Amino acid sequence: MSQDDPVLVEDRGPVRVVTLNRPHVRNAIDWPTRLAFAEALERADEDRAVRVVVVTGAGPAFCSGGDISTMERLPRSAAIERAQAGQRMVRAIWSTAKPVVAAVEGSAYGAGVALAAACDRVVAAEDSTWATTFTRVGLAGDLGVYASLPSRVGVARARQMLMLGRPLDGHAALRDGLVDELVAPRTALEVALQDAAQLASGPPRALGVIKSLLTGEPRHPLAVLDLEVRHQVDLWESPDFAEGVAAFRERRRPAFGPA
Repeated sequence: MSQDDPVLVEDRGPVRVVTLNRPHVRNAIDWPTRLAFAEALERADEDRAVRVVVVTGAGPAFCSGGDISTMERLPRSAAIERAQAGQRMVRAIWSTAKPVVAAVEGSAYGAGVALAAACDRVVAAEDSTWATTFTRVGLAGDLGVYASLPSRVGVARARQMLMLGRPLDGHAALRDGLVDELVAPRTALEVALQDAAQLASGPPRALGVIKSLLTGEPRHPLAVLDLEVRHQVDLWESPDFAEGVAAFRERRRPAFGPA
């Protein structure tokens, strides 16, 4: 892997850091970046040594959105392929049972908002700025933003953010639920890695169940009850549950195994 690659991958123990690496354009996402990011997440999902993924951006910005300089009107078939390549990024975040944490510095605009919002936890610098800027180029938004944004801020707030595109500072993003924790500038990755280490020490199967039940397709509340029973019974039979009970009785920290 070269430092010129659009996406960088680094393992820190059981935590894999995936970095958008186009700082010269504030990590704007072009076609190669879409493919490289999705492939990096898919490889992390397949690697049993990886327990948690942290997503961040190189340089002073998280992601300034899609790279408008590479955009043009396309034939319908090519436009569908491009849109699906973007969706592949978010599918990789949602489909893995492993927690994905976003570490956000600077600006998160357009696709950057969608990418961060898709993650299971968002750690952002106090001076970060957020805006859903799709309408500036006559677009309505993609990368799962119509699922991730309403699930975080509610439908009414998502509607205003998408239609007006007004920027939010970090404190407003925290208030609205777009951000889970605000930290001092230039410390977002450090704090996200601390959170990731805590998650990596947790029971991977149970964390995967939590993620699947919260990010799956909309379900009737009564259907959720059946899913909870099924997963809970499976977990009761797992080595992690046995280890958790033993650790409680022995007054020590549990040492959970791989998924």
